[in-house]
Amino acid sequence: MCLMSTRMVHEMVYDAPAEKVAAMLSDEAFREEVCRAQHATSYDVRIDGDVFAKQVRIEMVQPTEGVPGFAKKIVGDSTTIVQTESWSSPTHGDVVVTIPGKPGEMTGTAVLVEKDGVTTETVDLEVTVKIPLVAGKIEQLIAKLLKSALKAEGRVGVEYLAR
Repeated sequence: MCLMSTRMVHEMVYDAPAEKVAAMLSDEAFREEVCRAQHATSYDVRIDGDVFAKQVRIEMVQPTEGVPGFAKKIVGDSTTIVQTESWSSPTHGDVVVTIPGKPGEMTGTAVLVEKDGVTTETVDLEVTVKIPLVAGKIEQLIAKLLKSALKAEGRVGVEYLAR
């Protein structure tokens, strides 16, 4: 069986140096604020390490309101999302997002690039769903939802860095 995937790339621009953005991404309070902005009904955030190298694990439950009927049959009224990030440096992290018990995942990277004191975080993920016939539709839906979640993260990040 040939598996297809959907690529999702999203950039978040912060008016701050990369070191400050990396420190923000290392702060559990920031990550919890992002979960609330993404309307998580419950969440658990754990960060091991520091700004230079860290392991991030976020487990959250989100309602599936507004999800089309064909997908809601698969995901239910709410869904648990587990996001793990392995940052080998302040500016590069490998990202894996899974939905336990569901046939799909998102894998890719988060990269910080600073230019003239402004940092761009680029999240580049491949969304793969292993359900025949509807995989492409669900991948596109997940990519859209993920982009919406990253927009919320970007808004929270701008506010966080302005404090």
